[in-house]
Amino acid sequence: MADFEFDLRAIAARAEKLRAHKTLLVSRCPHCSVANPSMPLAWGPEFTRRADGRMQEPWAIYICSTCGGVVSVRCSGSANEGYSVEQIFPQVPQVAKELPEPAHRYLKQATETLASPDAAAIMAGSAVDAMLKHLKFTEGSVYHRIEQAVDANVLTESMGEWAHSVRLGSNRPRHADSETPHVSAAEAAQSVEFATALGHFLFVLTARVERGIAQAQATAASTNK
Repeated sequence: MADFEFDLRAIAARAEKLRAHKTLLVSRCPHCSVANPSMPLAWGPEFTRRADGRMQEPWAIYICSTCGGVVSVRCSGSANEGYSVEQIFPQVPQVAKELPEPAHRYLKQATETLASPDAAAIMAGSAVDAMLKHLKFTEGSVYHRIEQAVDANVLTESMGEWAHSVRLGSNRPRHADSETPHVSAAEAAQSVEFATALGHFLFVLTARVERGIAQAQATAASTNK
């Protein structure tokens, strides 16, 4: 009887430790981008086992109440000490700080409105438009300016081909036609993906290369002293 009572107390203590983790607190769902989503705990936290038999860290599974998307969480701690969130998969999308304004703001809004595909497509197109204008490509449509950037060797031909396969122009959601009045969720996701890749290609990689060169030069200078 004493052992049974101890087991009940242990179970109650563990439940109390997990109570704070019954809902995952994130700013946005990494799948549908809804703000402050309700993400109840579906499984865990539980320690998993490696192929060699050793115990791995505790993991937990949460489900977005809006889109049904699954989020896995790598935790630290234990049932007795309590658990802390270490990593979330997939991660909530972040817009690179290297992007110039207003492209950064437009792309952030695009990633945050994926649950509304028309809005996401418009903002992704606006982000691409702003990136091209920042590089002094200002005349003509977005697609025409992308071709100009390809001709100027600012973009690769494959980037230009990719641009023509995604919905960057916002004419359709603004001036809906009778057959396809709205952008689909898949089309919006492709637009945001292209805008994100374009930003990395034009600004993020360049900034990181410049930082790497500066660090290498600083290291060389300090070594030669």
